[in-house]
Amino acid sequence: MLDIELLSRLQFAFTISFHILFPTFSIGLATFLLIMEGCWLKTRDPLYLSICKFWTKVFALTFGMGVVAGIVMEFQLGTNWAGFTKKIGSVLGPLFTYEVLTAFFIEAGFLGVMLFGWEKVGRRLHYLSTCLVFCGVTISAFWILAANSWMQTPAGVIVTEHQFVVNNWWEVIFNPSTLSRYLHMMLSAYLSTGFAIAGICAYYLLKGKHLAFSKRCLAFILPALALLTVLQIGVGDKVGLVIHHHQPLKTAAIEGLWDTQRGAPFIIFAIPDQHQQKNLYSLAIPYAASLINTHQLKGKMIGLKTVSPSDQPYVPLVFFSFRIMVGIGLLMALVALIGLWLFFTQRLYSSRWFLRGCIFMSPTGFIALLAGWITSETGRQPWIVYNLIRTHEAVADITLSQISISFVALILVYLIIFCVFYIRYLGRILRQGPTAEVAPTDSVFRYLSTTEIK
Repeated sequence: MLDIELLSRLQFAFTISFHILFPTFSIGLATFLLIMEGCWLKTRDPLYLSICKFWTKVFALTFGMGVVAGIVMEFQLGTNWAGFTKKIGSVLGPLFTYEVLTAFFIEAGFLGVMLFGWEKVGRRLHYLSTCLVFCGVTISAFWILAANSWMQTPAGVIVTEHQFVVNNWWEVIFNPSTLSRYLHMMLSAYLSTGFAIAGICAYYLLKGKHLAFSKRCLAFILPALALLTVLQIGVGDKVGLVIHHHQPLKTAAIEGLWDTQRGAPFIIFAIPDQHQQKNLYSLAIPYAASLINTHQLKGKMIGLKTVSPSDQPYVPLVFFSFRIMVGIGLLMALVALIGLWLFFTQRLYSSRWFLRGCIFMSPTGFIALLAGWITSETGRQPWIVYNLIRTHEAVADITLSQISISFVALILVYLIIFCVFYIRYLGRILRQGPTAEVAPTDSVFRYLSTTEIK
């Protein structure tokens, strides 16, 4: 049965799930544009300029959608989560302020030059604006991750009867999980964007359109994806170690571990039964969970039964969302490595099966991102600030009808704005393609212009 707390959580989850997709794509595109425009300045190859102008259009549309979605999400902190803002506003308020200042003074300040300054300012000045937009989105992401990480691993505060008082800002900002989770998020943004770019370019190649443009993009993206997937595995391992140390019950929910034990198995598949406090139809690898989470074959792992059921997260959601994230991540690594091999054997653009695979993989990075966010946030429950404030304490004093009406209205508006208008205008940009077809000129990619799709 729906209550105010659950409906508020569902509404916030709905809005943030939409919002997180756009900043993620913006971060990846800003980084890609930074590199491509740098290559254009270095080589004066007009193909790089064509790449920049095309993806700048996609970036502009995506960035605008992210701003709109972010404003709606922030209003919910006041309307639905008044207890949250009242108790910890003194901690997270400054961090959100820094994020807004970064977004408006750096990103928005130079975004206009980046979008419309191609023929109005010099090349170096335009590139400077692109660099600053990249810095803006990168720093903005840091402040958001610092705030969210503090909710996961709070530090640097004194808890009073009515609110939290900061006694060490350094510990608040650089709490135990900030840096690892920030790197994990940035790599996720790069991977999600990279596979989206690869899918779009693969589509063009299969249709026989914009060949030079698509080949050049893939020539950069596929080696980059191969490197990024390897880095993400390493950073993900670090995140897992931090979670196990500071949030052992989240790790237990991820692993479906009910009893404390040494040498815990990694459960490939099971159906966690919250009521019976056990797993059904379990398929496991002995000792693997302890090895992954403690780096010891017989490392000790805390079970969910060490606390009452009311203090446990909802295990099935955490358990399956984590496996979706990891499963997609491994598939992305496999596709990236196959693409790298095809690239160096000069069979990439003639392998239609692989190009179709790239199209299929284009949204998977964003799906993995959402699955990872669900794992992180639901695994923290029933705490909104881990071990300090329960979620039900943060809910605003509103009625079920008020939140129901606002939730339905948000769903309708979001479906119209983001699912209709964004997809429609993004589709128009993709159908138009690059503004001009130019042949590649630099020797590194010269063979691309003669490789045909069979």
